[in-house]
Amino acid sequence: QVRLVESGGGEVQAGGSLRLSCATSENILRFNLMGWFRQASGERRDLVAAFSSIGDRNYADSVKGRFTISRDTVKNILYLQMNSLKPEDRGVYYCNILRSINTATMTGLPLYSWGQGTQVTVSS
Repeated sequence: QVRLVESGGGEVQAGGSLRLSCATSENILRFNLMGWFRQASGERRDLVAAFSSIGDRNYADSVKGRFTISRDTVKNILYLQMNSLKPEDRGVYYCNILRSINTATMTGLPLYSWGQGTQVTVSS
C-alpha cells in the first residue's frame, strides 16, 4: 500500500497562486500514471490533472492554461502549480496513482487509498 500525503493548500484571493505537493512513500519512478483530483463540498471527486511517465500531461478543460502538474523524482513528490485561481477551484485536492485514464473525458481510476487531501479556498 502506497502512502500519499498532500499539502500546500490554503486560502487565497481570486487570481492568486498555490503549489500543492503530494509526497509518496515509494519511489515515484515506479508509477506510470499519477493525477490530482478535486472535490468540492457535496460534489464528486474529479480528475483535474494527470501526469504520465512518458511525459504526457492532461488537464480538465476548467484548469487548462492555469494549472501545471509535475514531479520531482529525487524527492518523490508530485506537484500541482495552480495559477490564476478562481472561486470555482475551491475544494479538497487529492493525489493518487492512476490505474487507468480516459483523456477524452478526463476520468481516471485511482489505484490506492486516498490520503487526507489538502483544502483550497479561493475568495472572490
